[in-house]
Amino acid sequence: MIHLLDFQWHDLINPEFYIQIGGLWLLLFIIFAETGLFAGFFLPGDSLLFVAGIYSRDLASQLIPVSNEYIDLLLLWIIITAAGVLGNFVGYWFGLKSGNFLYERKDSFFFKKKYLLRATEFYHRYGGWAIVAARFVPIIRTFAPIVAGVVKMEKKKFTYFNIIGCVAWVGAMLFTGHFLYKWVSNNFGIDLKEHLETIIIIIVIISTVPILFKFIFGKEKPNSQKL
Repeated sequence: MIHLLDFQWHDLINPEFYIQIGGLWLLLFIIFAETGLFAGFFLPGDSLLFVAGIYSRDLASQLIPVSNEYIDLLLLWIIITAAGVLGNFVGYWFGLKSGNFLYERKDSFFFKKKYLLRATEFYHRYGGWAIVAARFVPIIRTFAPIVAGVVKMEKKKFTYFNIIGCVAWVGAMLFTGHFLYKWVSNNFGIDLKEHLETIIIIIVIISTVPILFKFIFGKEKPNSQKL
């Protein structure tokens, strides 16, 4: 059990820390913030959802006392998806209202223009499906809805891709975490809760490979500074 008195800065990238300290409500806020507030790009969305699958009963028990793994997972899937969809709508609205102003803004601790440019290029390459694909790419998923707002993507179109992307992302990570934990425990007698640090490192590496590859080998387009 993690206590606030034992807090260290590296805990901010440890998803188990958020679940044990804030439970379901903090989890929902983080999913919302990572996709709705550009300052949330550093939050551990993928690994947090994976770990949430492992702790599904503990999280769901904060809403319903009845214990059933499928009800727990379904409930979490619905409410976490809702938080992510709402977060993307906030990002879209922010981009719609700010326009090209963000492309002129100077870097700060919470805002890096290079991430916005990466998301812009990602959007131009994949169109509306970028909203779906971005859910599975850290940092890009924070800025993709903002870019969609800046380019004034049709609201109905954005809503469609927003819901599909969030349903797929939350479901994939949540169910993988839950059933992988169950399978490993039943077949090998290994409690993945005791190896979460290793698992999280693996998830972070896998999820950031596309960004690292693009950063190392990609080339900026001359007109990528503005839409």
